[in-house]
Amino acid sequence: MTEDTSTSALLPREDEIEFIAIRAQGAGGQNVNKVSNAIHLRFDIGASSLPDELKARLLKTRDQRINSDGVVVIKAQQYRSLEKNRDEAMTRLRELVAAAAFVPKARRATKPTRSSKRKRVDSKVKRGQIKASRRRISDD
Repeated sequence: MTEDTSTSALLPREDEIEFIAIRAQGAGGQNVNKVSNAIHLRFDIGASSLPDELKARLLKTRDQRINSDGVVVIKAQQYRSLEKNRDEAMTRLRELVAAAAFVPKARRATKPTRSSKRKRVDSKVKRGQIKASRRRISDD
């Protein structure tokens, strides 16, 4: 199993993530009160091994899953299996980190070309002539 070092540095380590099994909400029959199938995933951004730049970007995102202490809390209860919910929570955490790791390319401001300016003005003049031809003719 060979992983790219740059990609693996952006993923949170397993030992930095805390999983807590909780009881899932909603309907589930008689079994719902006995089995803890839902997962609370807790990940402390400040204490993690992620690069400082990525930590800052993660903390700056306005995501409701990140509390004021800088801890990501993800609740997964979609499946009836504890392992599937654990995998789902990990997938969501990876997506959150990957979204913060993406840096959009800086936009370079450009000016319109002389031709595009001319075309714009010509179309405005033409439109004005069409509107002028609709006016009532006055006898002045």
